[in-house]
Amino acid sequence: MDPTGSNLAANARRLREARGLSQQQMATLSGIPRPTWASLESGDANPTLSVLSRAAAALSVSIEELIGPPRTAARLFPAAEVRTRKRQSARLRPLLPEAIAGLEISRLELEPGGHLNGIPHTPGTREYLTIESGRVELVASGERWQLEPGDSLVFRGDQRHAYHNLDSTRPAIAISVVCFASTS
Repeated sequence: MDPTGSNLAANARRLREARGLSQQQMATLSGIPRPTWASLESGDANPTLSVLSRAAAALSVSIEELIGPPRTAARLFPAAEVRTRKRQSARLRPLLPEAIAGLEISRLELEPGGHLNGIPHTPGTREYLTIESGRVELVASGERWQLEPGDSLVFRGDQRHAYHNLDSTRPAIAISVVCFASTS
């Protein structure tokens, strides 16, 4: 079997099974007869462009993804490859190595007694801060909150804000989630 046929077979089966659908359900969704769908998955098919197009549309993928090499289900990002930023007395490390539009999730480590002045984001942005270890004071629009491990604070990220590690002997660790407002 040529690589394109085996790719098609593996991808059609994997994508169908990931959606929890039977061959009959996929046949109905795509408008392709069930025996034809079975041939796609067995690698015995020599489908027309029309059949490939209907199969790809029913699976919500491009034809290229349907006939290309199967994508792996996982990708390792070694810690050494994840870029950590240093700002003032804090280190910020993304928890998700791939960007998600409108969302930023970071591990925030404040040095003992350290400060970090947050940068106001676009209007409507929300921030979520959860403390993992240490004690952190957050100041936003003149209000102050002292947070301990397990505490979470939700605040407007479109205003001036600052973080302060209240412990002068140990770092404080927090998870920061920034949900940017839609600009459309």
